Amino acid sequence: MATGLVTSGLLAAGRSIPAFAQNAAVTGAGATFPAPVYAKWGEAVQRAIGIQLNYQAIGSGGGQNQIRNRTVDFGASDAPLAADKLAEGKLLQFPTVMGSVVVIVNVPGVEDNKLRLTGELLAEIYQGKITKWNDPKLVEANAGLSLPNIAVAPVYRADGSGTSFVFTSYLSAVSPEWKDKTGAATSVRWPTGTGARGNDGIAGTVRNTRGAIGYVENAYATQNHLITTQLRNKAGRFVAPTMASFEAAAASADWSAPNFAASLIDLGGNDTWPIVSPTFILLPKDPQDATRSLNVMKLFDWAYTHGGKIAQELEYIPLPAQVQNAVRAVWKAEVKGPNGQPVWTA
Repeated sequence: MATGLVTSGLLAAGRSIPAFAQNAAVTGAGATFPAPVYAKWGEAVQRAIGIQLNYQAIGSGGGQNQIRNRTVDFGASDAPLAADKLAEGKLLQFPTVMGSVVVIVNVPGVEDNKLRLTGELLAEIYQGKITKWNDPKLVEANAGLSLPNIAVAPVYRADGSGTSFVFTSYLSAVSPEWKDKTGAATSVRWPTGTGARGNDGIAGTVRNTRGAIGYVENAYATQNHLITTQLRNKAGRFVAPTMASFEAAAASADWSAPNFAASLIDLGGNDTWPIVSPTFILLPKDPQDATRSLNVMKLFDWAYTHGGKIAQELEYIPLPAQVQNAVRAVWKAEVKGPNGQPVWTA
């Protein structure tokens, strides 16, 4: 798991900013799901507008706790907080980018994106009902693919994780039994498997375990050259995890949900990848330090305006322009300094 401090900044040719922001630092902690893009954005922002990002990828649960305790300038979570929790913590929630969860495997003889899985099969694997890779149900879904007689070794997130929230939300959407018995949350009681901390912890465990299967944010699979699988989507088609299939899901998102908590799980469409999700920032509405809060907003404003290419290179999906503008409007309306005036005035 990426528990070390990611010290970064963000790009050249940004908009002019007040002098106080030069060489400023902001601290954040939370989700590992967006950590690769936050690291690259951070490097670019520091070069562009002089804001240094110190981000600790400790998992969504840790990010939620740290921002509630005001030990960081912002928290990061893949699981959106409920309205009552946001109100209780005097927190504003806004999305930064969309990412995809993919299934990774280490099965001898199985090449990248050759294995076909359904949500129901995934649920049965993580319920301990399918224990061998040559189980008849897997063989039936994979005609022409030779599957070995070895044990299936499921790997799951041991820490409170937004990636787990996204993955278990998908399993709950496709498996009534999973929904009833296990459900969707940042931390669940997994029926079977081995725990690992962080997206990179799952990636490493799967890579080093014969017969393993796990779930990670797509950037971790890409960067670590892991074997991913096809999934059957709501339209009944098997699709590979590609930028085109991610974007097909993103295009169907409904952003009218309160606090920007749009769901992109198991949406319709022939080419849609079924496990796509926004990732969120939690920002105090009553910041202790208005300047640091402003610098957080300037950082993500820059990322919205200039960071789309960086996100796409890492196979994340930028937010639509209208959503970015809606976020800026909420910054202005809801984040107030000690004097009661808006911190964001752009």
